[in-house]
Amino acid sequence: MRAVVQRVARANSTPGGAIGPGLVILLGVAGGDDAGQAVRLAEKVAKLRIFEDEAGRFDRSLLDAGGEALVVSQFTLLAETGRGNRPSFSNAARPEDAEPLYERFTAALRELGVRTETGVFGARMAVELVNDGPVTLILQA
Repeated sequence: MRAVVQRVARANSTPGGAIGPGLVILLGVAGGDDAGQAVRLAEKVAKLRIFEDEAGRFDRSLLDAGGEALVVSQFTLLAETGRGNRPSFSNAARPEDAEPLYERFTAALRELGVRTETGVFGARMAVELVNDGPVTLILQA
C-alpha cells in the first residue's frame, strides 16, 4: 500500500467531496495488501507531524491541527516503470480487492476522529488542491 500525502489549504474531488485545511491522500493498493496495513497506514497518516507549531517546526499532526482529509484511490501509484515506455500496473490490486481496503483506510481515519471526504473509487476524477508549503510525502505500508 502506498500513499502520497500532500498538505493542503483546501482541496476537492469531482466527483467526490471537498475539504479545508488538511491532507490530500492519494492511495494505491497493491496485490497482497490487507486490512491491517490499511489501518496502520491510516494511523501513520493521522499522526504524522507535518503541520507547523507556533515556532514554525513540523511538530503537529493532522489530529493535533484539527485538519481534514480527502482520500483519492489511485492505482497508478503502483506503476512499474523500469522497463519500456508503457507503465505496468500488474502490482496494483484488482478493483474488487482494492476497494474494501480503500474503504477500510478511510474508515480508520474516521475512527481516529479525522473528518474524511473521498473521491469515487474507480471513477475518473478531477482533483483540485492548493498545496500548503508545499509539503508532499510518500508513505509505504
